[in-house]
Amino acid sequence: MQRLSSWLKAFWPAPLPASLRERLLGGIGAFIGLLVTEIVSRYMLGISVPWFVAPMGASAVLLFAVPASPLAQPWSIVGGNFVSALIGIGCAHWIPDPALAATLAVGLAIIAMFQLRCLHPPGGAMALTSVLGGPEVERLGVLFAFTPVALNSLLLLLTALLFNAALRRRYPHRSAEVPAAAQHHTADPKPSDRLGVRPEDLQAVLQERGEMIDISSTDLEEILLAAEQRAWRRRFGVLRCADVMSRDVVTITADATLESAWAQLAHHRVKALPVVVDEDRLIGIITLHDFLLAQEMPWETVGEVMSADVFTASPDQSIVDLVPAFSDRGRHHVPIVDADNRVVGMLTQSDLVAALFQAGLDQALAGC
Repeated sequence: MQRLSSWLKAFWPAPLPASLRERLLGGIGAFIGLLVTEIVSRYMLGISVPWFVAPMGASAVLLFAVPASPLAQPWSIVGGNFVSALIGIGCAHWIPDPALAATLAVGLAIIAMFQLRCLHPPGGAMALTSVLGGPEVERLGVLFAFTPVALNSLLLLLTALLFNAALRRRYPHRSAEVPAAAQHHTADPKPSDRLGVRPEDLQAVLQERGEMIDISSTDLEEILLAAEQRAWRRRFGVLRCADVMSRDVVTITADATLESAWAQLAHHRVKALPVVVDEDRLIGIITLHDFLLAQEMPWETVGEVMSADVFTASPDQSIVDLVPAFSDRGRHHVPIVDADNRVVGMLTQSDLVAALFQAGLDQALAGC
């Protein structure tokens, strides 16, 4: 009875995690995309031939509601619909029985889309339409795959590109890339890849399962990393930058000489100085690495040498958020700034290691 109940529960739909904004954008985007595609196609092709095909509705669901899906990428929609239409046309021409032609067309279309890396679920409907579309589709023959299928697909894709770009949604979907492993130009993997789940682990598991999942392996890796960070917060509590950072920060101005900056680094035994203007507002940072790069140049002031692109954090930010920056991205110092971009502290690798070690020790003692 318990097994039956568990089996029946599998039919209950799982909640969709999309936000209200994403749900609205999916519907609005599909409306705009299909409207543009229909109007332009009708204008170009006229009403004497089919100018708009039904499977475009399914393509619109993918392009606008789940643009991150591997099944919704540009080559998937154009290649999947076009190839499926060609296969359906071929089956309709060579196989007299419509039922056999339609079912075989869908099966062959799926295999072809897999092989060509353009799997697109509406392609199955496109193959059926090419077989059962009636006299007009039959009269067009191979041309049906070009107009309206390819034309509809390209117009819908173009609208999706413009729509998603205007709303700053990543499309075509590219996973947020973490800088390459070899910060030191060696063969060692990133520190975070030496422990925990590695990309090759994900690939191996996915290959063992042998199933198609509607998410890329790089997106899956990002999700796992985010989940690990949440687990760290739950385990160690919310250690904020303000709890760990150095507050008596040594700073310097952009018009200071390099000689005075070097003297400050040596006197305070630090490896970086935030560069500030009025009221300690951050405008850059100068490090030992900057001095090494400036050795053979005729520069004299800090402003000529400093790095203006500074990675910062806020006092209330969790230190767990900064672990990838320190471990994988070569950061050694992170200035902590307030809402007005004023320097209020400095966090270093040593501070991070000490804080995580103490948090782990406190938890171990609490469990005794």
